Amino acid sequence: MSDSGAVSHVELVDAAAPTAHALASAIASGERSPVEVVATAVERALMVQPSLNCFTSIWVDEAMAESDRAAQDVAAGRPLGVLHGVPVAIKDTSPAAGHLTTFGSHAFADYVPDHDAYVVGALRRAGAIIIGQTTTPEFAHTLRTDSPRWGVTRNPHRLDRTPGGSSGGSAAAVASGCVPLAEGSDMGGSVRIPAAWCGIVGLKPGLGRIPMDVLPALFDTISHHGPLARCADDARLFLAATQGPDDADILSVPGPLDLSRPLDADIRGLRLGLSVDLGSWLVDEEIAAAVTAMAEQLGAAGAEVDIVDPGVTPYDEAAWVEMWRVFMAANYGELVAAHRERMDPEVLQLIAAGEAMSAVHYKRLERVRTSLWHRLRNVLAGRDALLCPTMAQPPWPAAKADGVPAPPPGDGYPSPDMTSIFNLVAPCPALSVPCGEHARPEHAGLPIGLQIVGPRWREDIVLRIARAVEVIRGS
Repeated sequence: MSDSGAVSHVELVDAAAPTAHALASAIASGERSPVEVVATAVERALMVQPSLNCFTSIWVDEAMAESDRAAQDVAAGRPLGVLHGVPVAIKDTSPAAGHLTTFGSHAFADYVPDHDAYVVGALRRAGAIIIGQTTTPEFAHTLRTDSPRWGVTRNPHRLDRTPGGSSGGSAAAVASGCVPLAEGSDMGGSVRIPAAWCGIVGLKPGLGRIPMDVLPALFDTISHHGPLARCADDARLFLAATQGPDDADILSVPGPLDLSRPLDADIRGLRLGLSVDLGSWLVDEEIAAAVTAMAEQLGAAGAEVDIVDPGVTPYDEAAWVEMWRVFMAANYGELVAAHRERMDPEVLQLIAAGEAMSAVHYKRLERVRTSLWHRLRNVLAGRDALLCPTMAQPPWPAAKADGVPAPPPGDGYPSPDMTSIFNLVAPCPALSVPCGEHARPEHAGLPIGLQIVGPRWREDIVLRIARAVEVIRGS
């Protein structure tokens, strides 16, 4: 199969695959059998895996056995969860009892946990059927899914492009039609980046909305679980199934949202702020045009949209980078002595930089976060959400060996993502939803994502706006 694009786009992007909410409804009514639905998902996963490399493992026998039990529950009239019988995938950073979980690293080549992470258990309790685990770069460290343990994962839209990272395997599995929903984690955009580059929905909920117990310490303040989904209503279902609170995570948020009803796309009366560059980013002209055009269409649909300047600077993102280095050093630095030769050089660089940072300097990063919050809260005051691009650049080449592409021409901060700064203000949900496609020949057909950032713990608002975007686009 060619790596150049046209053939892979036809064969690997399945825009007609059913949504999770459609499958859940059809299964509950008896219109479709969980056995048939899961068999189709497993078959599709096995078919795309040689081209995309989006799974670390596909649980054929276990998934089919679970689907048979799910069918028996329907036949017996037992109470059904919101995702009963729906096939899903989980990221290779979320432990699942009895299954190899490697974090994309040779350092965990033999790690088989004896318990489910909270999010895995929550999906099971909601009736979802996990068909496998998905690829990630080593320790979920970067925006390109290419790990020492599992190799290169590819974008269903074009095989020479990355699906993004670090939840790239989950995004590719959804975009290619294997599953309508997949779990991801987001410390600096790792759900939103692959969602944007694969043309699907990705949600970073507010901190603690979905309890997180997969890290060595529970007091981390940049890390989130979130869904990769075919549509906003599927992301709603994932959140309904997995939101806390739960004592598995002491930082989990009390007062769950009411997510029991399909999303309302009526945005009349909402006030939205638009910032194409957040104050300093260098943004590809096609991305800027697509985001601006969608903001105008949201205005035509009844929202009040005005231009804002959050005043975000490269210094803000630099603070996130420094926090990320310490995160990597604290959580994985002890593995270097035994596994250095088989670890990603980028991971080793991050760990070394994190170990060299003083505790006082690290503590002072909270001042940057505080300043950023004051600027963002001024933007959100009297507004329901901030609109901006998810990614400032088109998808990068799939393999790290292919290097880093040159940024678009112009003045500004040349970072490819516009996501990590919203992990610094972690209680604010941020969602990526498709808003267009590139037209230039070298990027033709590749997706463009709109990022929607909401007030603290108002996932319902960002989901509602995302649904309005989908209605405008006819999806």
